[in-house]
Amino acid sequence: MTKILNATGRRPDGAAFIIAAVLAALGGLLIWQGRAIPDKGGYAGIGSGDLPVFVGAGLVLLAAGHVVKGLRNAEPPLPRQQPVPILLIVGGLALQLILLKPLGFSIASGLLFASTAAAFGKTRVVVTLPIGIIFALIVYGVFDQLLQLNLPAGVPETLIFGG
Repeated sequence: MTKILNATGRRPDGAAFIIAAVLAALGGLLIWQGRAIPDKGGYAGIGSGDLPVFVGAGLVLLAAGHVVKGLRNAEPPLPRQQPVPILLIVGGLALQLILLKPLGFSIASGLLFASTAAAFGKTRVVVTLPIGIIFALIVYGVFDQLLQLNLPAGVPETLIFGG
């Protein structure tokens, strides 16, 4: 079996081709569905189907760029993924989703902040958890007090913001 090599003497990047295929398929779907929407361009001549066509064309262009990058593959091989940081972030997201209603926004988001910080090497939860909760309380205050949008309230939110 012969290896296919590009001009730099390296094999083409298969992952770039897979990403290109997904982008091209999604872009083609958007263009097809956008053209199926009845045209009601009105005054400006732009209808409701034009935005999906525009986004789909952008995705097809991105797919073409990925094909070119896959053929060039001038960069050195990517380092191997580390599963522990990815699991910490995904676990933090899952923990936030599970604890959002029972504990409230600030505690659930503080735990997400702490787990994401641990994924990036900051393992002192005693420091990162309070910082995450404080940031989440600020975000909660902006959403609840300024924007009048409701987020799930827990004990800290009730004590600080009432309600």
